Order: sequence, then structure tokens, then C-alpha cells
Amino acid sequence: MPRRQSKEKLLENTMRGVARSSEHEKSVLAKLISKGIGRKGKKQKTDMAVAHPSASILLISSQNRILLLHRVNTSTSFASAHVFPGGHVDAQDGDLPPSDDPRRHEDSEAYRLAAIRECFEESGLLLAKQSSDPDVLIHLSEQQRDEGRRVIHSQEISFLDWLKRNAAIPDTDGLIPFTRWLTPSSLPKRYSTQMYIYFLPVTGPPEIGSRDEPYIPTPDGGVEHTAAQFLYAQEWIHMALRKEIVLFPPQFFLLSLLVPFLSTPSGNQVELDHSLLIDQRERLKAWVETDGDPPWAVKSISPGVITKVKGKWLVMGMGDPGPELKGTGRRGDEERVLRVELDRDSERGKQRPRPMEVCWKRDVLGQEPKANI
Repeated sequence: MPRRQSKEKLLENTMRGVARSSEHEKSVLAKLISKGIGRKGKKQKTDMAVAHPSASILLISSQNRILLLHRVNTSTSFASAHVFPGGHVDAQDGDLPPSDDPRRHEDSEAYRLAAIRECFEESGLLLAKQSSDPDVLIHLSEQQRDEGRRVIHSQEISFLDWLKRNAAIPDTDGLIPFTRWLTPSSLPKRYSTQMYIYFLPVTGPPEIGSRDEPYIPTPDGGVEHTAAQFLYAQEWIHMALRKEIVLFPPQFFLLSLLVPFLSTPSGNQVELDHSLLIDQRERLKAWVETDGDPPWAVKSISPGVITKVKGKWLVMGMGDPGPELKGTGRRGDEERVLRVELDRDSERGKQRPRPMEVCWKRDVLGQEPKANI
């Protein structure tokens, strides 16, 4: 007989795509969804887990492709999924306000340093400038890079001390805030994740037929990730819809938002020309910093199920800022929703939430979603 899970644990597993699909779990899940777990106004548990601070980067290459890392299947979070580089904020990254202070969930130097440190540990890409020339990113030899990742990950030396040893300074000013994500209050493991966009330098015209990048990401040797790759946002979305990769709601949602700005080459083009690359970046940056109320730079999103359709589809709202920010005036995206299919992974015997489409909220509620494939 399969061991029964608590309601909270089952919801967590379903959100992360690791729930076993026993008949008992399907029954409990249907009840949870029908009661609207995650809706605004739902009474919070008094023992709500603390949201641990973390940071991630949507790293954009010289050809406006996005970096995703493939997590190992034994990971305790987002197993086998493709994710943005990032991770926990450590004490070495700087001080943060206490957990009961809403300012803890605001962009700060500690979040920025953590994002750059984790990006280097996970992908080998160092977003740091030369101390002697702060307009130029530092380049490391393969030996310097591998040794640096090892000693920083093992905490033999602090990240800032290692940077000083290599005459480098972290490019925290190059990070553009792009939403904060707070894990729903009903889940036992929670995070407060500051997302950033970072543009790697645009280089000169590439060789015809080449898809090489001046900055080549590498996995961390299987510690947390098995692969690292730059692809266009639209390519990542298409791979997820074809079930070739796993994207969880935050990654799918943010990548979908980038698609209209960071387009793929058209016709016989192999790469985008320099002027178009710059134009795409300027339009995206302006949109992030000025569009909406509040702008995307300061939106805080705690996704929650707002309706279900025939037990197979979920419609996730993006407007709730999270319990820690109630009453502060912070808000998420109240205009868009994410349509999610509860898809059974036959090979692994698991049920995964498979995002299908970002839609206008007014167009979706009350209608049966259709797969956008």
C-alpha cells in the first residue's frame, strides 16, 4: 500500500512535478484544487515556513539567447528541470533585514552578489569586471575557472576575497531586477527569489554558420547540474511544449514574457545583426523598468491556483505578492495567468505540472484551456 502524504506535501509535490500518482493522491489533489489552495483570502497556517532568500539570473548571451541549466534528477528541488542559474543568499553575500521585515524581500547588494556568485559556481560564467578596467569583463583560463568554482563552492575562500585575488570586481550594477517570486505559504519549503536580467556584451559579426558564443557555460560536474546551454527563449518554450524538457511555472512564465522582445533569426538568417541585438535589448530593458503598475522590476509574485478545468488543467494566478508583503502595496501581475496541465510522466511514474501558455486573465477565466502546441 502506498504511504499517504499530507495535503501540504502533496500540493508541494504537484507544484514541483514529483508527486506519485496513486489513486489516493489524485483524490486529495482534486479536493485541494476545488477548494482553491493558494487563493487570496485563504487563512494562513500559524507555522508558515520562512521564505529563504535566494537569487537567480536570466543570463542573456551576445546573440540574445537565454542560459538554462539542467538539474540532476536527485536534486531536492526542481529535480530534472531546466532552471536559471542561481541559489541561496549566504552570509558572505551580505546582511539582510530580519525575516519579519518586508524589506527583506527587496532588491539589495546581498541578493546581487549571491546571484553573481551562484552563476559562477553553477555555470562557470563570471560576471565581474577587471579592477584595472571596470568597463571590461574579466576572462579566466580554464584552470582558473575550475579552481575558483571548487574553492568557492567548498567555502575555502569567500567569493569577494577570491575576486580580489584575481583583480576583479562583481558587476552588480549590470543586474536588472525582473520580478521577485515568493513560494506559496502552504508549502513546507519556501523561497524568496529575486530575479535579474543580465546582458553579456554584444560582440562583432559571428562567422557564418557558427552558433558559438564568446562566453561558453559549463555544468558543475554533476554536483547540481548536468548541462548548461544558451538557446532563444522561443526555443526553450517549444522544447517544453514538446515534453523534451521540464520547465516549472516561474521559468516558463518569464521566458514567455521575453519571447516578443528576443526574437529568433528569420528567413535565411543564421544570427541576428548587431543593430537588431541592441534594439531588442533596449526595448526589453525599457519594458521591464516602465511597463505596468507596478513595473516588472518591482513586481512580487506568489503563484496560486485560482481555478481548475475538468480536473486536468489548472489556472494559476500571478497577482498575489506573497504573505510577507501583504499590506505593503507590493503586487504581482494581475493581468496575466498561467495555464497548466497536470501531465503524467509515464516513464517516471510521476505527475508533473506542465505549463502550457501565458494568457490574459480576462480571456481565460470561464473558458476551457486548449493546448498551445
